[in-house]
Formats: sequence, structure tokens, C-alpha cells
Amino acid sequence: MQRKLSEYQALVFDCDGVLLDSNRVKTDSFYEAALPYGAGPAQAIKDYHQSRGGISRYKKFEYFFTDILQTVPAAGEMEKVLQDYANYVHQGLMECAITPQLEELREYSRQSKWLVISGGDQQELREVFAARNLSRLFEGGIFGSPDSKDEILARLIASGELTLPSLFVGDSRYDHQASTRVGLDFVFADGWTEFPDWKNYTQTHEIQIITRVADLIGK
Repeated sequence: MQRKLSEYQALVFDCDGVLLDSNRVKTDSFYEAALPYGAGPAQAIKDYHQSRGGISRYKKFEYFFTDILQTVPAAGEMEKVLQDYANYVHQGLMECAITPQLEELREYSRQSKWLVISGGDQQELREVFAARNLSRLFEGGIFGSPDSKDEILARLIASGELTLPSLFVGDSRYDHQASTRVGLDFVFADGWTEFPDWKNYTQTHEIQIITRVADLIGK
């Protein structure tokens, strides 16, 4: 974060581990969806997921079949695993904690457009945010997979829907890399992160750290 909060045209938030305490939801859901293939493969995809924060489920389950199981999924098999995963995730997203003082931060940063750019499924995110009365806070839109964060950010900047300077608040290596590639400033939220090497990574890259998004109030 290189500027005062009031200087940003937009604030862009990752969802899992930043707005919602949902990293554990996603991790457990990968394991449960893969468990019919055995405890070993289920643990392998769980570990792979934790090491690849912010990347879509579609890419991760492709890796599950091609690299972990080393097989080609039968007709409808990929779709079934993805649906099982989505069912586990939806329930968890409806029940997990929302980061505190989000309304206060919205008021404090009212000059900035708010957006969500997540590795989660876009339609699922929009349904959950609507059901939990959060959509109204993000007038800039709620975006997710199957498009990657790189693709979403590039598209929004090219269309003029996202202008600089803007700030991305994330909790993964990929969040930092994708946002800085297109010129956004970045802040790392460590409160719910599952990025195992975050302390070393943020120190090496001299990234400002907050615990919750509400820590931006007063900045």
C-alpha cells in the first residue's frame, strides 16, 4: 500500500480468507469431494490446493485427474466431482464468518469503487453474496472463475471499469502476483490466510500486512 486509502479509485478484495473466513471451507471441500478416490489422493489434492491459493477449482481438479490420479476422467466424471465440491462449499460459505467492520470500512472508503475478484466460482459467489446481503457493498461487481484473476483484472482495466490507482487486498502469492502485474497496489491480509510461507514471502517482497480488512480504516 503506497498511498492513503482516500487516493484509491477502487478497492479490490479477494473473497476466501479476506472477506469470508472460508479458506478452511474450501480446503475441507476439496478433501471430501476427492475422498471417493481414496484418502491418499484426497490428501494430495488438499495439499495442492493449499499451496496454490487463489487458483480456480477447475484448474485444481484438472491437476487431480492428470497428475494425482494420472488418468483421463470418464464422461461426466469431472462434472460430478465439481458438483460434489460445489455442494460442500455452498453450505460452508453460507455459514462462515464475515470479516468484521465491513460496513464501517465501506463508509470510510466511500470515494472508492469496491469489487470482488476471487478464485471461487463466479455464479456461486454472486448467489452467496446476495443471500448474505453483501452484494450491495460491491458496486464494481463480483467476479470469479472459470476466468483467472489475471484474465479478470486485464479485462476490467482494458474496459475502463477498473482504473488506477487501485488497491488489491489478498491473502495469497497469486493475489500479489496477479494484482501487481497490472499495476495495482497490494496489501496482504494474514488473519485467515492458509499460505504457509506468507511471512517470508511478504518480508521478501516488502508487502504491507494487515490482519483484517477493517485495519485499513484510518490509513
